[in-house]
Amino acid sequence: MSVPNPYWLRDNCPCTECRDPRGGQKRFQIGDLPDGLTAVGAVEDAAGLAVHWSDGHRSHYPAGWDAPAAPDERTEHAKRLWRAADFARGLPEADWAAYLADPEERIAVLAAVRRSGFALLRGVPAEPGRVLEVARSFGYVRETNYGELFDVRVEPDPANLAFTGLAIAPHTDNPYRDPVPTLQLLHCLRNDCAGGDSGLVDGFRAADLLRAEDPAAFALLARTPVPFRYRDRGTELAAEKPLIGLDPRGAIREVRFNNRSTDTAALRALSPAGLDAFYAAYRRFAAITLRPELRLDFRLAPGDCLLFDNTRLLHARTAFETGDDSGDGTGHRHLQGCYADLDALSSTLAVLRRRTAALDELEELFEGEGAGEYLGEAVTLAAHMLQAAALARAAGAPPALVAAALLHDTGHFRGSGRELMAGTDNRHGATAAARLAPHFPPAVTEPVRLHVDAKRYLCATEPGYLDRLSPASVHTLALQGGPMPPAEAAAFAAHPFSADAVAVRRWDEAAKDPAAATPSFAEFRPLLMESMR
Repeated sequence: MSVPNPYWLRDNCPCTECRDPRGGQKRFQIGDLPDGLTAVGAVEDAAGLAVHWSDGHRSHYPAGWDAPAAPDERTEHAKRLWRAADFARGLPEADWAAYLADPEERIAVLAAVRRSGFALLRGVPAEPGRVLEVARSFGYVRETNYGELFDVRVEPDPANLAFTGLAIAPHTDNPYRDPVPTLQLLHCLRNDCAGGDSGLVDGFRAADLLRAEDPAAFALLARTPVPFRYRDRGTELAAEKPLIGLDPRGAIREVRFNNRSTDTAALRALSPAGLDAFYAAYRRFAAITLRPELRLDFRLAPGDCLLFDNTRLLHARTAFETGDDSGDGTGHRHLQGCYADLDALSSTLAVLRRRTAALDELEELFEGEGAGEYLGEAVTLAAHMLQAAALARAAGAPPALVAAALLHDTGHFRGSGRELMAGTDNRHGATAAARLAPHFPPAVTEPVRLHVDAKRYLCATEPGYLDRLSPASVHTLALQGGPMPPAEAAAFAAHPFSADAVAVRRWDEAAKDPAAATPSFAEFRPLLMESMR
């Protein structure tokens, strides 16, 4: 078969000599590869592609390893472009308590921010500073000149029109920064004034409409750098970026739109014809952002926290009354906000999805193969492991050890238990640990790996232990090497996870009661999620 560019193929070798197995980082520099590198042999089959290189290295690429990459999650191609009517049935929202407790709820909220640009959390305690807790639930707070936390309310001497009761037109925040904060959070503490409703406009939809209706105007705004500035007593910020930012392939990736911060005086460098064309395009884009069908209006109530993509969505508000009954001038509308970044949100979402996929696979195994017999015992394989986890939980074991008890015999899945009973020591502890290692830390995988050795250790060191084993366990003991000799027992006892392995072993032996109440795998999913890498 023909082999693609040898340097590209070798640069992607997945072996542990070329890549660190924990994070996948390359162990070599591209310049380390020899000149004239060629493939001297290549075999492709259902398992993938095996390549023998001219420098003696051998690579194996599993089937499907070079599947096309997903589109850039920051561009329009990974988004749902919307109009207000698309949310006639309700906003993407979740209860704060459910979001914290249920990974699936967290995935739904974060995915909504990625796909639609925003989500609303209800029931966040209406207490100062809680918005920081929301940001830290998925990432890190981005501190600016406004501080780690800022208040959006009427101020007696405002440096920003946001701190007045005036209506604010659709805009993105901080366009004068490079890089701009990519995520904004606004948490409502109080909103009992007349007016002060919130609004959102999908800037990507507005830019897409401009492209369809006036391609020349779209192209002009995408290539013309616009100066943005902000200054107060202690701050002087400036950035020069197009109103519509594109990726190298021409896809919409960013919108910066803030009339209050646009330093249009600096556009005098354009020619008269260029200035005419820019203002025609600018005004047309601004008019699109003000179309009523694009603006989604809603009212934040105390406890509501809005998360939105500040590189895509334009946010707005209606005017509101600025006085209250006490006459102190602070108004009835008080939001607290902070900034964060989309890369942390995307990272958290990817990890949650990765963990959920791994747990889904385990749950399928428990419900499928796990329903089969367990090495001649009176319980199924799944019931045995679930009983072991229940015993560990009842004993007050830490989450990682409960997880180890639950997963200790997953090495028997895919038919390996039958091989053991047929007379082959399949080292199911090591098999399980290797399968679990991409998702769980050593506090889980090491007791799993060592639980067979723990059985051999106890048989050698604890009088009467061997006599308490079930007939099936006695049978497998002989296949696993029998009781440990003294030197091996001493080495096992010195292992940092030997005590945990012994604990798992004891729960293992006790978890064979056909009359015992057996919990479901679903009961342990939150604990497993907590224990994962």
